[in-house]
Amino acid sequence: MANLFSRIKQTISADFHEVLDKKEQQNPIAMLNQYLRDCEREVEKVRNLVERQHRLKEEFIREYREARNLAEKREAQAKIAEKAGEVELQEFASREHMQYQERASHLKSSLEKTSKDLSSLEQKYEEMKHRLKDMYIKRMELMGRENVARATHRMNQVVDAKQMESSYTRFNEMENYLDRLEHQVNTNYHRNTIDAKIASLEKEIHHSEEKTHSLSQ
Repeated sequence: MANLFSRIKQTISADFHEVLDKKEQQNPIAMLNQYLRDCEREVEKVRNLVERQHRLKEEFIREYREARNLAEKREAQAKIAEKAGEVELQEFASREHMQYQERASHLKSSLEKTSKDLSSLEQKYEEMKHRLKDMYIKRMELMGRENVARATHRMNQVVDAKQMESSYTRFNEMENYLDRLEHQVNTNYHRNTIDAKIASLEKEIHHSEEKTHSLSQ
């Protein structure tokens, strides 16, 4: 049964990665954006850990100072009790002094370790921020290259032999159409011009004939 579940899990994982690979091939920039969002979330997690470690360090400092001050206070009180001959009070103050002193020593070690861990976290956090920034720049470079690749692909399609032949044919068809249109316009122009001249001549001849006819009478 365990082997069956393991095989099912492996199959699902393989299918999932296959889907991711297909999506990456179809739109690599979109996948890159998704990866960057994942990295941003990881950086945010580390930032929260750094802030938490800072707060923890401040608490250790506060506790250490309190334990050290109480140890010093009990030590001074034990000396006063000794001078006053108060044996029981001296013993109590001395025990308290030892306990606070041990606590302060332990807190000091914890504080040093916390500070060391904080320094390591801060370094990793800064490194992650730099790497994330580098990935942002890399994304910009890839987007630029992708734009150039797409533009080049489009231009290659335009200057493809068949496309060029089609474009050339279209230019020829347009030029032929313009030639036919120009010829038609010129013909109409000349026809209209000739018709107007003939009509004018006909009027002049008709007027002249009428004038001659009237004189002969």
